Amino acid sequence: MARAMFCALFTAVTLALAIGCAAGNEASTPKAAATQGRLRLPEGARFVDLTYPFDDRTIYWPTAATGFVLNRVHHGPTEAGYFYASNDFCAPEHGGTHLDAPIHFAEGKSTADAVPISRLVAPAAVVDVSAAAAKDADYRVTRADIEAFEREHGAIAPGTVVLIRTGWGSRWPDRKRYLGDDRRGDASNLHFPGIGEDAARALVARKVASVGIDTASIDHGPSRDFIAHRVLLGADIPAFENVASLEALPARGALVFALPMKIRGGSGGPLRIIAQLPR
Repeated sequence: MARAMFCALFTAVTLALAIGCAAGNEASTPKAAATQGRLRLPEGARFVDLTYPFDDRTIYWPTAATGFVLNRVHHGPTEAGYFYASNDFCAPEHGGTHLDAPIHFAEGKSTADAVPISRLVAPAAVVDVSAAAAKDADYRVTRADIEAFEREHGAIAPGTVVLIRTGWGSRWPDRKRYLGDDRRGDASNLHFPGIGEDAARALVARKVASVGIDTASIDHGPSRDFIAHRVLLGADIPAFENVASLEALPARGALVFALPMKIRGGSGGPLRIIAQLPR
């Protein structure tokens, strides 16, 4: 029953978004939508943007050769008298709110352009470990954390987007507080929470769609073997890193839309992720 309700809601939302985009502004009001017989979002639906803006403060892994760079090509009136704005941008795949495609740590698994939509648009479960992370900057989510969540909120069903809330979002964009160290080119002294191996294997066993976290990596800062990446991505489960505003989501009930830049053959890329909240 719950699955059927979700499918109906997902279909309505998807069609509403598609029709709204195709129709431009003419159906932007309830009256216009009603008179033209067009679908609308469920009454009272709200959205939360889970994405950090990309700019000169965006946090990238310390060893990245560059950060986000925006070069202005033109901004102002043209010789013909009309306004025109255009920029060039350059950025590594992995930084800011972004996708880790499975190929990032698993040979032969999905590249950024090949991750199925079913892994990117799905109902969410938000596992809150912020209390434990506040006591231990290097905290790793455990299988026990996953099981405790399920005892309180019900089993994590296959096809769920699992989002890990550590509370680290409050530190963005302070590089030193967020990463534990602000030295460029040196990733040897990082400190932030991540996902432990037993939790990663528990999520694989539950056949989750994808996993996200509000830190710079699904592995904790001091990691040298990146076991959470190897386990999850090895199961063709993509990851979302530097996810914003998880404190605004309930443990259950949100519908996540996580749409990355579709880079052919990419190991990841910038991600625009939003959540639709229940009424």
